[in-house]
Formats: sequence, C-alpha cells, structure tokens
Amino acid sequence: MQVVVDSLLTQYELSGKGKLILFLHGWGDAAAGSRQLQQRLSQHYMVIAPDLPGFGGTEAPRTPWGLSDYAQFAQHFLQKIDAKQPYAIIGHSNGGAIAIRGLAQGLLKTDKLILLASSGIRGTYKGRVKVLRIAAKIGKVFTKPLPGKVKQRLRKGVYQTVGSDMLVAEHLQETFKKIVTDDVRQDAATLTQPTLLIYGEDDTQAPTWYGETYHQLIKVSTLEILPGAGHFVHLDRPEEVQNAIESFIK
Repeated sequence: MQVVVDSLLTQYELSGKGKLILFLHGWGDAAAGSRQLQQRLSQHYMVIAPDLPGFGGTEAPRTPWGLSDYAQFAQHFLQKIDAKQPYAIIGHSNGGAIAIRGLAQGLLKTDKLILLASSGIRGTYKGRVKVLRIAAKIGKVFTKPLPGKVKQRLRKGVYQTVGSDMLVAEHLQETFKKIVTDDVRQDAATLTQPTLLIYGEDDTQAPTWYGETYHQLIKVSTLEILPGAGHFVHLDRPEEVQNAIESFIK
C-alpha cells in the first residue's frame, strides 16, 4: 500500500485486525524484513509496518535526517492513514532508537513498547566515526587515480573493515552520520511505558549490554536475552520472539 507523507511517497504493509501494533524496521532493512513476525502477530492484532524514508519502497528524504525527523515522520504517517494510537510499538535496531526518541518527545504515544536489538547507545561509536573519517580521507588520496568502479569497491571494503553500515544505504550517508552520533539514553530514562527488551546473545551490532543498559534506564522494563541469536533476533528465534511479545502485550 502507498500513501504520501511529508511529500514522500511511502510504502507500507497492513495486516490483521484488532489493537494496533506499529513496527519500525532498522537501518538498511524494510517492512518486508519483518513480514514473518507481522503475519504471526496479525492473527490477533492489526499490524502496520512502513518502509522508513530511504528504504524499501519509500522515497529518501531530501535533506539529511536525524532520529527526531524519523520519529516525526512516523507520527505524520499514522495521522495520514488515520490510524488510532498504537497499542504497542515494536522497533528493531535503529527503529527502536526512533521509537525511544519519538516517545520521549511526545511525537509518538503507545501503551507498550517492544525493543528488538535496539541501537541508540552511541558513545562506543565515537572512535569508529573518527576512524571512518580518517580512512575516507586516506582512501580518497590513494584511490584518486583509479577507475570509478575500482574506487567504489575499495571504499566499500574500507568501511566494512571498520564495521560501518554507511554503505548499506550509500545514498543516506549524511543521514547515517547524524544518526550514528545521536545517543538516546537520556530519552530512555524518561519513558514510563512498560517495555520489553529482546536481545540476541550473539549480537555484535547491538550487544547484550545495550539491553542491560536500557533495562536499568527504563522504569518498567523486562529484559530477555536469547541464546544463539544475532542482530536479527526475530528471524533467528521467531517462535520465542513471537511468544514473548504476545505474552507481554496481553
């Protein structure tokens, strides 16, 4: 389904009936990435999952966006489709950081919050961002004489070596830089909604200590760490994640 939100053609998925669940996907993903979980939850709930701007079938923002911009987009999206206040918001990875910021700023409202491998703890990225900038400058100097395709391939290899998701969505590099330095721990400390935190034990992008930190900050929260699961915990352990979410929101 499609709708125009903030002058951006927006793709979204809608399934099921009942209380509303809003799903916000992570960086480099799209609504389709959580379709299995959506289908499971849609047996008892109405699930709405937009492709966030720049991903999937939704147009990219015209200017670099931060977490607050994405949270405001989610607010305007719900208003545009005339949706009621979500009973629950599920945010995966960067979608979780967007949900935290949106709730803290009053842009979003919900009864319950589910954070799947949520990012948003950014202090650990400072060194990585500095390395990225240095690597980018060095790369430009040494690859300048090379053909375009060769430069792009080498550049991608450099970013992957230092662990950056910047080139997952190369057209959103400036947006990525804004988001990757925006910490939401202070926002999390203001939340009053009951919150379920689910993290994968083997997640290297949003390690379990992120979940432990949010668990300490959010007043009413439950933390579950699933063994053998990575960053896409809802794909690695679909049954456990579905059961945990349904038990929590009931």
